Amino acid sequence: MSRTLQIGLVEDDPTQAKIISTMIENSGMDCLHYGTELDFRRRMGPESIDLLLLDWNLPGVSGLDLLRELRQTNATLPVIFLTGNDQESDIVTGLQAGADDYIVKPARAAELVARIKSAMRRAAPLSNANIIEDVEPFGFDLDRRRLTLHGEQIELTDREFDLLVFLFQRRGKVVSRETLLSQVWRVGPNVATRSIDTYVSRLRKRLGLQGDSEWRLEGIYQHGYRLVRSSNDDPADVPEADVG
Repeated sequence: MSRTLQIGLVEDDPTQAKIISTMIENSGMDCLHYGTELDFRRRMGPESIDLLLLDWNLPGVSGLDLLRELRQTNATLPVIFLTGNDQESDIVTGLQAGADDYIVKPARAAELVARIKSAMRRAAPLSNANIIEDVEPFGFDLDRRRLTLHGEQIELTDREFDLLVFLFQRRGKVVSRETLLSQVWRVGPNVATRSIDTYVSRLRKRLGLQGDSEWRLEGIYQHGYRLVRSSNDDPADVPEADVG
């Protein structure tokens, strides 16, 4: 029998906490409620949680500060922000601080459960495999989040590594900007950002994914991006787009 997922919730509003807890428990998961950040600090140690729902506005300390502190000791726990603010700048700040996703209040049951399950799926793959095969001269160690090129280790940021892994896992397919925003940046498709283009350009230059190189990271007009191997070029103009 599979273990029931334990979802932590840091929420100081009792009414909101009750509503969210009920949504979680009605979906077959357990909810461990922490009324304050101090309560969370005291009780998290002995309790095992699989994912944390974190209110952005907490008395005494912001959820953002609590997340930054948490990420110093726990880099893998999935964290989803609950926020009443849908400003892009705040959303991006939260994601850059280490959040896996965000939900704008008031939370809706179906969306909340779907985002929890999605975050859990994203957290799981790296523990299920430690290699991406047949991508020489690149080498991936997914457990330790390391990339080598011709046997030499290449230093990448977390976002660069996640983007590169996502593209190599879908090599030969067109990946839409919407898919990258959802699956790598973990923001909604309506969030306007040029970050994808910046990261793609950086990876092309640093890893030689352009020109006559063995691997090329191509931009497909009005579709997205495609990582291809020169020896395996698809003669079709635009392959079927990957939807995630």
